[in-house]
Amino acid sequence: MTGNVIQLHTPLGEEVLSLRAGDHVELSGIVYTARDEAHMRMQESGIPFDPKGAAIYHCGPVVQDNRIIAAGPTTSARMNELSGILLDRGVRALIGKGGMGVRVRERLKNHGIYLAFTGGCAALASSHMVLKGVFLEDLGMAEAIWVIELDHLPLVVGIDSSGNDIFDAIMKHAHQEYKRYRKL
Repeated sequence: MTGNVIQLHTPLGEEVLSLRAGDHVELSGIVYTARDEAHMRMQESGIPFDPKGAAIYHCGPVVQDNRIIAAGPTTSARMNELSGILLDRGVRALIGKGGMGVRVRERLKNHGIYLAFTGGCAALASSHMVLKGVFLEDLGMAEAIWVIELDHLPLVVGIDSSGNDIFDAIMKHAHQEYKRYRKL
């Protein structure tokens, strides 16, 4: 982890390949929200935006009067089996909370990154966002794909393009500590 905050701007390119798990970044530019239903619809009907270099935010924002009121992350692991199509088509970053599974970690190798945002900070997230549009609005507010412009959203690299995973490392450490505790 570096002490500096790394500035990123979408569309993302190969610059993400040099980031390491634990790096602090600020992301600016256009991101697209997508939860379960949006992922399934994109598998069936195609991706309604250019995925090359895109960042997908696992989020169902609260939108009122064309403004984002709250936009906290949802649990990314729910999209483990649904993210392949996006990564295959050029998405470079997935954003959410709690990390993702081994298969996604493997797909990110030499291609992209997973960025973590802290759950419970929906108002903070929305203070860095401007609503720009929406796709698949028929899915409802939480499941539609919202087009959002970010302004320096603070994130942490949770999984890097070398397969390093802070969530996996924390889990392993917790299991070791539990075993040590049980021996006392």
